[in-house]
Amino acid sequence: MKKLTAILLLLAFNLSYGQKHLKDYDCVDQYAEGYAKVRKNDKNGYIDITGKLVIPLIYDDALCFSEGRAAVSIKNKWGFIDSSGKEVIPMKFYEVYSFHEGLAAVNEGKFGYIDKDGKYIIDPAFEQAGSFSEGLAPVSRKNMWGYINTSGKEVIPIRYSFADKFYNGSAKVMMNGKWLEIDKQGKEVKEVQQQ
Repeated sequence: MKKLTAILLLLAFNLSYGQKHLKDYDCVDQYAEGYAKVRKNDKNGYIDITGKLVIPLIYDDALCFSEGRAAVSIKNKWGFIDSSGKEVIPMKFYEVYSFHEGLAAVNEGKFGYIDKDGKYIIDPAFEQAGSFSEGLAPVSRKNMWGYINTSGKEVIPIRYSFADKFYNGSAKVMMNGKWLEIDKQGKEVKEVQQQ
């Protein structure tokens, strides 16, 4: 019960600060890992839970913190900073996704996956890629999608015209113009009605 009360107080605290800082910034994102991305005059930085600007408004673009890292961009090149604002992975990528399950999809010409030190764990070999979820990530070659595991092994063949991330053991894919839901073995669970 004490934990629930503490969480509710923290949420109320976040909301009140978020509301206050709406006036200070052009945009205030929700808090992630104790920091909220803020934007003012086309520059991005981060505030802490007290509303103090702790990472300056110097980035052209930025993503929320995930697994202790935040993706940031200057002059169309992306890299990653830690919670102190220190650049821990150089800004050399054309496109990046946040860290999930210890890996981030990055693009230097082709997509691959790096660890939190910036070392490639899965070599860049994909035209498109998504974040890992439940041990699998959607990847694309020749405009078709499939799934790899965290070792980079293709575990669900690249044969779909679209593939989303896994959630609760299944993922939505498109094949032959139809939306399907598949399990982690690539077996069709059900056809999904278009909305």
